[in-house]
Amino acid sequence: MTRQYELSTLTVQGTVQEMGRAQGEEFKTLIRDFIPMRFEAFSEYAVDAGLENGDALLPMGKICYEIFRHWDVEAFEEHHAIAEAAGVDPVALYTAANMTDIRDAVVLAASDADEGCSSLLIPPSHSASKEILAGQTWDLNPQDIDYVVGIHRIPNDGLETWSVTLSGCPSLVGMNQNGRMVGTTNIKTWGSKPGICYMNILHRALTASSWEEAAAVVANTSKAGAHTYWMADREHAMEWEASPETVVLRDTDKGPVCRTNHCIAEPIRKKEWQEPSSSTTARLARIKKLLATGEQSLESVKALFADRSDGVDSVNRYPEDEQGTATNSVVIGIPEKQELWACRGPADRGIWQKLTFQRPMPE
Repeated sequence: MTRQYELSTLTVQGTVQEMGRAQGEEFKTLIRDFIPMRFEAFSEYAVDAGLENGDALLPMGKICYEIFRHWDVEAFEEHHAIAEAAGVDPVALYTAANMTDIRDAVVLAASDADEGCSSLLIPPSHSASKEILAGQTWDLNPQDIDYVVGIHRIPNDGLETWSVTLSGCPSLVGMNQNGRMVGTTNIKTWGSKPGICYMNILHRALTASSWEEAAAVVANTSKAGAHTYWMADREHAMEWEASPETVVLRDTDKGPVCRTNHCIAEPIRKKEWQEPSSSTTARLARIKKLLATGEQSLESVKALFADRSDGVDSVNRYPEDEQGTATNSVVIGIPEKQELWACRGPADRGIWQKLTFQRPMPE
């Protein structure tokens, strides 16, 4: 029988320090195992890439960590409290959490791993309930699935949030009490450098007090590496394709927006590190085809994210595909209803859970 994955969740509340300590204490064992697992993954990448200096990850992480320290003081204090409670080095935890950006700042070279994620933004015109739908698969190292958790933050000051992320890490894919969702997919371009890493950008966008503030964070922050960022709320559904030097905005005025892991915007595509893989092109084509079949719903999006029509190049990615990447979690939301659904693992192997809020959505 195929294993069914359950998402462990934790509710934390109080000051950022109190919320951090609660996470560090609860997930101490996971966090202590997570750091060396991520560093081992980098070591394997470095060997495949022919990188002579395989010890360069942590020094680059420290540079980015010092930039982060002054960029988001509250998030920094929460991170430091997590590390202290777990009994780990905060720089090592930060580096492990943001490995993709920090690794790309060290080297862009050949690798067999096709890192993933497939995201979509569906406007009311293409939704059966006439509401915005948004969501994504989060795909990376198959071993990461053991560390996926749901974090429910209820701060003394600020917005209540839910995020599906990795133990000890800031927000990855989530929603706040206003119904604003955030998420990302990975792309790679030349020009990666010390800067603010993607998980910290997502966390700050999720906790920002308004759409305008969150959008400015995504658009204007000096980024370490290339990613796409998407946001959705009751009125908006947009995506930013971003390299360290360039940001291009896409909206849903003309229909759904979907994304996998290759560059689309011309000024960013010119700096893309490698040609699109069969996986990223097949997944994007499959999502576009399924989105064109009619009005979408929560159930149809779940089915889309569970699709295995293209074998190892499918939207739904299994560890046994041996592609270096697997679906670690899936998140789907309906901002209008403050409704968030998530599962750990592939969409057809995870136990879907509704992540509920304590505070009502503002009128």
